[in-house]
Amino acid sequence: MSNEIEIGRGKRGRRAYSFDDIAVVPSRRTRDPKDVSVGWQIDAYHFDLPIVAAPMDSVMSPTSAVALGRFGGLGVLDLEGLWTRYESPEPLLAEIAALPGDEATRRMQAIYSEPIKPELITQRLKEIRAAGVTVAGALTPQRTQEFYKTVVDAGVDLFVIRGTTVSAEHVSGNAEPLNLKRFIYELDVPVVVGGASTYTAALHLMRTGAAGVLVGFGGGAAHTTRVSLGIHAPMATSVADVAAARRDYLDESGGRYVHVIADGGVGHSGDVVKAVACGADAVMLGAALARAAEAPGQGFHWGPEAHHPQLPRGERVEVGTVGTLEEILFGPGKQADGTLNLVGALRRAMATTGYSDLKEFQRVEVVVSPYQPR
Repeated sequence: MSNEIEIGRGKRGRRAYSFDDIAVVPSRRTRDPKDVSVGWQIDAYHFDLPIVAAPMDSVMSPTSAVALGRFGGLGVLDLEGLWTRYESPEPLLAEIAALPGDEATRRMQAIYSEPIKPELITQRLKEIRAAGVTVAGALTPQRTQEFYKTVVDAGVDLFVIRGTTVSAEHVSGNAEPLNLKRFIYELDVPVVVGGASTYTAALHLMRTGAAGVLVGFGGGAAHTTRVSLGIHAPMATSVADVAAARRDYLDESGGRYVHVIADGGVGHSGDVVKAVACGADAVMLGAALARAAEAPGQGFHWGPEAHHPQLPRGERVEVGTVGTLEEILFGPGKQADGTLNLVGALRRAMATTGYSDLKEFQRVEVVVSPYQPR
């Protein structure tokens, strides 16, 4: 049965759903939330929480990456951000947070024009390693060729290649593109790569040997990709499509399981629940963690698209500060808007529907149930 809709006589489109369009259905069994496990493992690394912090300057500093690691999640540092361009970026982070809206993009472009310094990549990763947590850093595909040796030599446990969209087959007439398959094969550390938002794109990334695939395109709170490029991937459909690619690749590869990480559109606790319900093993959070008192963005949130030198496709958005990192992860919640106690909400949703771990919960029934969020 096709769910294609006629856009006009010359174009048909498939109906796709965002997390707001679906809801999880209770089952005949319930559990005690204390009996629910929300842990997951990628390669040799186990995490108590299915929470990965987005590699964005407003979300992650070396200090906040360590804090999240100690709580049981995974902090990923942006190795092209201010922490690898400046010895002491704190005054610049404060300046960005204080900028008037009409000056933000232009000033951020100037601040981020400072070159990346390999010695700072080494220094920041060593700071995280010294704290005894899992070390993860991210580069865009464009910079991976240039800096990956520095990253690996510094000692990274997980390497993230994150772009707005990443393909296994990038075509360029100007530069030697990153050969993802050869690169991952030659690397000694597990690689998480994305974003991908379709079954086919994800399957190709899985075939390169990636340990995990980030799902999403232009879905984050700080993106304007939909209005600037006309590109958008509704997340519920994207995660479900990529989860289907994971299942088929598991058969094709003779049992190699690639982790699916929802990246974008996961701003509240209900979105975390629905991402896992659609097939995600973990979620990558940007705005949700930028609301922490410890976040470097000081109540503001932005990604690399916000200061792109030629075509900015993002904004510095005010997300506010709702509580400490610990309160955002574990509560107690002081308001009922899904911004606090993300992990508690996931546990309760799993318990209410009778599931004891994340893998089981991926099989929960969902329904299409559009509503207008407040």
